[in-house]
Amino acid sequence: MSKTSAKGIWKVISASSMGTMIEWYDFYIFGSLAVVLSTKFFPGDNPTAAFLSTLATFAAGFVVRPFGALFFGRLGDIIGRKYTFMATLLLMGGSTFLIGCIPSYETIGFLAPVLVLILRLLQGLALGGEYGGAATYVAEHAPEGQKGYWTSWIQTTATVGLFISLMVILVTKNTLSAAAFDSWGWRVPFWISIVMVGVSYLIRKNMDESPVFAKAKKEGTTSKNPLKESFGNRYNLKFVLLALFGATMGQGVVWYTGQFYAMSFMKTVMNINSSQVDSLLGIALLLGTPFFIFFGWLSDKIGRKYIMMSGMLLAILFYRPIYRTMYTTTDVEHKTEIIAKTTQTVENSNNGSSVTTTTKNYTDGTSAVEKTTYASKKEAQKNISITINPSDKWTLVFLVFIQVLFVTMVYGPIAAFLVEMFPTKIRYTSMSLPYHVGNGIFGGLLPAISTYFVTHAKEAGKPDFYLDGLWYPIIIASVCFVIGMIYIDTKNQTTHL
Repeated sequence: MSKTSAKGIWKVISASSMGTMIEWYDFYIFGSLAVVLSTKFFPGDNPTAAFLSTLATFAAGFVVRPFGALFFGRLGDIIGRKYTFMATLLLMGGSTFLIGCIPSYETIGFLAPVLVLILRLLQGLALGGEYGGAATYVAEHAPEGQKGYWTSWIQTTATVGLFISLMVILVTKNTLSAAAFDSWGWRVPFWISIVMVGVSYLIRKNMDESPVFAKAKKEGTTSKNPLKESFGNRYNLKFVLLALFGATMGQGVVWYTGQFYAMSFMKTVMNINSSQVDSLLGIALLLGTPFFIFFGWLSDKIGRKYIMMSGMLLAILFYRPIYRTMYTTTDVEHKTEIIAKTTQTVENSNNGSSVTTTTKNYTDGTSAVEKTTYASKKEAQKNISITINPSDKWTLVFLVFIQVLFVTMVYGPIAAFLVEMFPTKIRYTSMSLPYHVGNGIFGGLLPAISTYFVTHAKEAGKPDFYLDGLWYPIIIASVCFVIGMIYIDTKNQTTHL
């Protein structure tokens, strides 16, 4: 590749990646703040139900992603890649900013969760159109034999977006007092996105259309009905279904287990301090992100299939041992309490309720604060926040990092894999749908489904209740692994670029 072409492809990568990263940041701010948002937009009398409702609203954004893929994919195959994902960027940015402006449940009642749900659905539609456009745009600029490497830069954007969302939240929390953050500071990460979107829009505005699409448009070979040609054609539909059930379905659950479920698990099941979780997850993501590029590059050398399938198999085999180790490492039941340092305070309010705060310290440096709220005629509500010692923190960083490695194996090569399955004129539509069904439906529903399984198992009194949430990703990834190994034939797969 010449210097000129190298400079050109880096310009394409930078513009596409920045916009896609910002869209992921916008999308994941909601998930990163799920614990806080559950207290702002939903009734506070049942914290567990409020948190599950927040996860369900978070998942709703994933459920509509396939519809965004169809709508914007059709536009992308008719009018072009560039203008379509400029529109998705503005829709995502506007929706995120407005979520930060919605009054709390205490102020406007049930209108609050309704407005959040509407904006969350708009976010999902926008993201449904963004990824396929960015991946297609980059792949159509990339030199032959290097598509895995160059598209893997787009693959880093989801993780980088999540990382930046965690860092913005941490900085905001550390800048403001706890009371200020709880009152209004949690809105700041939502507001910041509008500035980032504006900068990205100006950059994307000056980009050229994909040369492959521009050539097809000039020759009059673009599709007049991408939906019909993508899904009405039995031959092409076969590849759409294979992409979904043999690749993206398993990739989706591995992605969301290794990053989002890991975060949710540590905060709500292990009860670790939220800021500690954000920091250790941020470190693991930072360490793991370069491996997206590595496995994308490696897929150009040895093929996409076996790297992705290996990532799924490793996840299937090691999820339960990893999560068992995570839970037992910080479980205070297995630690020695320093009784002499235990303190307890009681605060009574005018409405007859009271809060008992018990602070416990342990010999290994761990501490735990347990707040029990007693209200008249209501069951006592307990809230536990554990601050782990440095040794346990680095153990968790390592265990999450291993999960991120599984993510990079299944996710790094998949953009090139999907792009190569479909012809130019229906590529945006054809690849977007299986990607967003696999990630939006199978992957996006994972935090809510797995948290429900854990909650149900805990209520049933199972000793290893915390592992029940893993059955969902293990089963889905297993089915995908079998289908992918049997039916994906990389030797005979037609490359349409």
